[in-house]
Amino acid sequence: MDKVTLRNEVKEALAKISEVAYRDLSTTVVKKVLQESYIIEASTIGITISNKPEIDTIQLIEELWKLDKKVAVPKCNPKTREMSFYAIESFAQLETVYMHLREPIPEKCEFVDANEMDVILVPGVVFDKFGYRIGYGGGYYDRYILNYKKGMLISLLFEEQLYEHIPTEAHDCPVDIIVTPTKRIDCVTQRGAN
Repeated sequence: MDKVTLRNEVKEALAKISEVAYRDLSTTVVKKVLQESYIIEASTIGITISNKPEIDTIQLIEELWKLDKKVAVPKCNPKTREMSFYAIESFAQLETVYMHLREPIPEKCEFVDANEMDVILVPGVVFDKFGYRIGYGGGYYDRYILNYKKGMLISLLFEEQLYEHIPTEAHDCPVDIIVTPTKRIDCVTQRGAN
């Protein structure tokens, strides 16, 4: 199955998740990821502001602030297809941009270099157990994490987003860990066993 078909299939499946299930499953994933040693030990965490039907990251960000973590969120440049991260201390530092995305207002935030982030939580639509992902088609994260060597790449997803195997290309950058409501997958080990 090609990437476009897979992306559409998963989006349809996610659209069928009820509001109650969406909230409950998101909360389960948030609780699980907060127990990850990489998150516990991290000082600075990169994370997107989710849009439904992605796992709700708003509650995760609130929990990270309570733990005195620096939270950095991405600002995308649609012309260059590049991304920069900025630390936010409040949701008031965000603005709504194209595609209903909520991004930091650079003038109100501190720029965060990739090498400052101990963990980046990477969004996507479809994943396999090896950590390969199909994103939303912009390629922002693939370009950004290509040169990210410092820390861990973790993705949070619903079971509907996980496939046994997805098509990959040479430039695809896999994540290290996947957390779902029922599973924790060490993708690095999976890739080594393949």
